[in-house]
Amino acid sequence: MTEPGRRESLPGPVRRVGVVLRRRHPEVFEALERLSSVCAERGAELRFDPRDAGWTRDDAIPMDLEGEGVDIIVALGGDGTLLRAARLVTGRGIPVFGVNLGQLGFLTNTAEAELEAGFARVLDGEGELDRRFTLRAQVMGQGVAKGGPQYALNDVVVHKPGAAQVTPIHLTVGEGESREEVGSFSADGVILATPTGSTAYSLSAGGPIIVPEVECILVTAICPHSLAVRPLVVPAAKRITVRPLDPAHVLQLTVDGLVDRALDTGDTVIVERSDLDVSLVRLPGQSFFGTMRRKLNWAARPPERA
Repeated sequence: MTEPGRRESLPGPVRRVGVVLRRRHPEVFEALERLSSVCAERGAELRFDPRDAGWTRDDAIPMDLEGEGVDIIVALGGDGTLLRAARLVTGRGIPVFGVNLGQLGFLTNTAEAELEAGFARVLDGEGELDRRFTLRAQVMGQGVAKGGPQYALNDVVVHKPGAAQVTPIHLTVGEGESREEVGSFSADGVILATPTGSTAYSLSAGGPIIVPEVECILVTAICPHSLAVRPLVVPAAKRITVRPLDPAHVLQLTVDGLVDRALDTGDTVIVERSDLDVSLVRLPGQSFFGTMRRKLNWAARPPERA
């Protein structure tokens, strides 16, 4: 396991640059051309997510992460695009550099206007790795694993699809003899988030902001039907089990915003800290608190009286 929030230098040199992009953004082609120019000047080649390759240009070369791989991936878009890139590289040791073409872009820390200057600094060796741990989610049915595990940089969500209707959910923490009941509650669902994901869906549901260096898992109920249910911070070493209580309610598992599967009656979801991490590339001077102040307007002072 790695220490979250630890900074270390980006290994070099960078010869192959992978690209994951947000196709529907109106500025993505211009941003891609600017990125191509920087890479051409520094002798780096572009490779594309296979789903994007044919859509971008006729001569686009798809990434082959099982073969020659890439040295870094650039995510051109918003946080959703960066999460898609993170799914590709989880556990592979390939860092991700996010360029924000969206509105908020908390994880994509480099602004679109700074694309050339920022990525040139990365290619010059100024990039730093900010390692973030992931969660491992496994669906169990009658004590047997159903499908493979899923990994989340932001969050794992168990919730009702479609119409807004609360459903009863039961939580336990720990395993074996140390397993302990947390309790049951009725809500639209429950979010289990990393510190990285504490500024995403969990924050919108009323959860606290967790500094990335903190080793914990955040449990946030979605619209709980009780004033007594509040967000819970659990040590990262603990295993959390989510069990739906009403067999008449169909729930689903969503991992980093991507629907993974519907849950059958009797299924449980086990969530724990994984041994795999994702390395985000930051530039000197970029910090979590600076991003929080700039993008979430944290602790902003009211305007002075005229």
